[in-house]
Amino acid sequence: MARRYTSQTAHDPSKIRNMALVAHIDSGKTTLTESILLTSSYLSSSGTVDTGSTTTDFLPVERERGITVQSASIPVQWKDWTFNLVDTPGHADFGMEVESASRVVDGAVVLIDSVEGVESQTRGVWRQLDRYGVDTRMIFLNKLDRPGASFRSSLLSLLKHRLHPNPVALTLPIASFNPKHYAEGEPGIQGLVDLVRWNIWKWDEEGNAYCHALPRHVDGLQEMGILPPSHPLVLHLVSARTQLMENISMISEEFMESLLDMPSDPSAYLKFDDSVIMRHLRYASLQNQILPVLCGAAMKHVGTNLVMDYVGELFPSPRDITHEVQQNNTPVRLLAWKVNWDERKGWMTFVRVYSGKVSRQSNLLNTSRNQKEKVAKLLLLYASEEKEVDELPFGSIGVILGLKYTRTGDTLVSAGTSEKLQSAMRDITPPPAVISASVIPRSHADLQPVQNALEALSRTDPSLRTDVQEGQLLIHGLGALHLEIVEGRLRDEWRVNFELGRRYVSYRESLGPNNPSENWNVWETEVGGKSLKITMPITIRSLQPEEKGDPAWDGNLVVDEKNRPVPIPEPVPGPLIAYAAEGILNALCNSPHSSLPMTNLHITIGGLKNIGTKASSLVTRAAAATLRCRLREAGLGPILEPFIFLKLSVTENTLGKVVKDLTEHGGEILELGDNGSGHDDVTGYSDEGIYSPPEWMSPSGSPSSLSRSSGSHVKRSVHAVAPLSRFLDYSNRLRSLAEGHGLFEQSSAGFKEVPEGRKLEILREIGRA
Repeated sequence: MARRYTSQTAHDPSKIRNMALVAHIDSGKTTLTESILLTSSYLSSSGTVDTGSTTTDFLPVERERGITVQSASIPVQWKDWTFNLVDTPGHADFGMEVESASRVVDGAVVLIDSVEGVESQTRGVWRQLDRYGVDTRMIFLNKLDRPGASFRSSLLSLLKHRLHPNPVALTLPIASFNPKHYAEGEPGIQGLVDLVRWNIWKWDEEGNAYCHALPRHVDGLQEMGILPPSHPLVLHLVSARTQLMENISMISEEFMESLLDMPSDPSAYLKFDDSVIMRHLRYASLQNQILPVLCGAAMKHVGTNLVMDYVGELFPSPRDITHEVQQNNTPVRLLAWKVNWDERKGWMTFVRVYSGKVSRQSNLLNTSRNQKEKVAKLLLLYASEEKEVDELPFGSIGVILGLKYTRTGDTLVSAGTSEKLQSAMRDITPPPAVISASVIPRSHADLQPVQNALEALSRTDPSLRTDVQEGQLLIHGLGALHLEIVEGRLRDEWRVNFELGRRYVSYRESLGPNNPSENWNVWETEVGGKSLKITMPITIRSLQPEEKGDPAWDGNLVVDEKNRPVPIPEPVPGPLIAYAAEGILNALCNSPHSSLPMTNLHITIGGLKNIGTKASSLVTRAAAATLRCRLREAGLGPILEPFIFLKLSVTENTLGKVVKDLTEHGGEILELGDNGSGHDDVTGYSDEGIYSPPEWMSPSGSPSSLSRSSGSHVKRSVHAVAPLSRFLDYSNRLRSLAEGHGLFEQSSAGFKEVPEGRKLEILREIGRA
């Protein structure tokens, strides 16, 4: 498989596009990545997920399972742009990879399976992009070659699920150039109409693309050679382009005035300057005022070139993002967004350069940990292959070798940078763990290697937490699949000897109902033979319904005397409040009643000037002891259990058995029927003023074609919310209930308080009742 590397003679930040591909699992992200690499001539032939030969899924576990478990970055040259492309996992168990990628990209292509429409994890990754301020997004309606795919339904699902109030179709699918196939309901996609550049793309059976300009006069549309006059799409071309331009005019007054100055002839919309449309379209995209929608079939490379064209035209460059003015001596400022371990290369730190340029052998300061670091080598990583470079300039994404202390989310600056420029950038917050298991070394000699391997793995994957409870080594992850992958990586990559104990759900406890005693926050100890009293100025209460916990504090909210959020303490010297926070963090890890982590607490740390000591270790111990005292006196609080959203697809004749099983295992049915989400009761955005193409534009996705399938195999969808603990091994149960024809997806629904009966069951389960 030949690879061709091209490099620009001069670095131009305005031509860089830092972008990610994100989506629900099995929407085709890795396939689109492979198609982009082929179309851009990076690959001479593309691999497939099914054969385990893709470029970005290079880990053995990814090729074996056919899923992406870690994000992979690869620089791609397309025309005069450089795309720093990040392919991300779609499975919710690897949401940390999407979290870290979302922190450093400036735009995202969100893929949607055109058969399924918006799915649960589509909404999940959308919220992650919102959280990190990735405003510029583009929708790619993929898999339009599949039976049941619908361009119209997929576009309307964007409104139904409230992803954006103004999705705008930039391309239309041509299912077939033969009009008869539309009447026969044949699935497929043979071409695309580019409504902005006003041309038609046609793909032949070998995957070669040909571009044909469309007439700029309405009458000419009946005489063009590429589409016969009887083709149903011909009558919709003018209205689609007209609606696109009118949508843009609602955002730009200048563009509105240009349209008002046009002649009333409909052909004026076709003759309008395409470059002017593109300029205003770019502005609207950067401001997140419209959501560009493209379509195609990545497996057949249909539409890949247009995705790259529009990413280049519409996505922001590093210069479009708020940054310091770049000069020759601008200090370096980097964010470490991912850390990997390689047996040959050691620790590999993926960074985004937000200011200046970093060179080989340069000295850096990790401001998050107050540690000095030295750059050994700089790499551009082409998935599993690397290319060594002399520098990483402003706006680029690359890899640094040789950093010893840096972890995901850390900020690095030039050594010697003034304190004013040393502030840490926004951190990357791991999602909360929902499932746990014990790790049992096979012998005493295996204990240290297992602990070292877990420490290294948790550095590469911050969503994996490890701790020791009652002499047991525990790991906590985002789901059953997450722990399976961790188990495999410990055996295959770190080659340690251990057994993994039974998986169990990570429950939480909240604050009990009892009031504290008078001096609960006074801690007494002896220092040098003398008695010492420390009064910790902390107040503790339950979160109010309208208050939102901090994910970094596992759903608790910790603030200072001025109501400012207190960051998670770092293992480096810091202010006195950081040592108090360390003690609070330790106490929150396990309740004195149930040993469960505490959540939903609001903790205020007051002024620490007159507490009786300035010794950091004593402040940490006093904070932990007084908080434990308060929790103990409050009594056993509410128990919270992780819940999941379930989306099931089953046949009509097994629907009753599946629904009965769901309700018997504590599940609540939210919706039966078609592909609605059922996750909330909000109404969707209005489709008024939005161009929504007719159903026949995707022939096999129209209701008439779908109704032709036999009744016994008609698929019904079920949306439910259920406790995770009852559905850890649901795949086997569903296979039996649905006679082998059931499919299900799950995503996190957060933690919910359980009733008294269930609370007693949980306490018995964990040995506390």
